[in-house]
Amino acid sequence: MTPLITAYLFLTGAIVSEVTGTLLLQKTAQFTRLAPTVAMALCYGLSFYLLSHALKTLPLGIAYAIWGGLGIVLTLIISVTVFKQTLDWQAIVGVAMIVGGVVVINAFSKAAAH
Repeated sequence: MTPLITAYLFLTGAIVSEVTGTLLLQKTAQFTRLAPTVAMALCYGLSFYLLSHALKTLPLGIAYAIWGGLGIVLTLIISVTVFKQTLDWQAIVGVAMIVGGVVVINAFSKAAAH
């Protein structure tokens, strides 16, 4: 497996861990429930650990843009589908812009990998 594929696998794991931690954040009830609080902290810790491994190959700015952008999009999708939250047109346009930015970075930027 090439270093670039390995880096993107680490980045994928970091995104999934971060989204899971963010979803658990709501379940902590402002850190008053121990189990969700511990699980959330572990997910965030794992996310940063995996992100640090992705940074061995990917530039920080690119990896962080992908990590943050896809984390936002996945959290929003889960919030709408699972928690039944609603979006206005401005939120939809904003998310489309985030997705577009991640696509442009990955498809066209020479900075996406060393």
